[in-house]
Amino acid sequence: MAMRDPKKTIGNLIHKQKTVYISSVDEDGFPHIRAMLAPRVIEGIHTFYFSTNTSSSKIAQYRREPKASIYFCDLRFFRGVMLMGVMEVLEDPETKKMIWETGDRMYYKKGVGDPDYCVLKFTAFKGKYYSNFHTETFVIDKADKAL
Repeated sequence: MAMRDPKKTIGNLIHKQKTVYISSVDEDGFPHIRAMLAPRVIEGIHTFYFSTNTSSSKIAQYRREPKASIYFCDLRFFRGVMLMGVMEVLEDPETKKMIWETGDRMYYKKGVGDPDYCVLKFTAFKGKYYSNFHTETFVIDKADKAL
């Protein structure tokens, strides 16, 4: 049974979650999965921006191997969506300001210009949606349509 409106179905699931799981690949080729707060900025179902520490081990992993996945799950209804794509590490002032929040100073004492503050930008190309004992694979195009 195919999703009637993949963009809407997946978008609704993503926007209701407070936690997302992100993966990276270490230098030995093993996956690392971490729970993070929900993305600060979401563009459709294809682009996600996260704030994090530049000193985190995942930053070196993404710089070496940008392939990544992010996973949102709704535990109440036992459904989820895994998005596969690439993760970029951004340190330009414009992007850092775009997702900066007032409470961030607690983590980045020097403010938006703190060298230990960076942005992760995830761009999805394809995904898998799981619901009701069924998995559906889909492709995401640049126009934000799930095909």
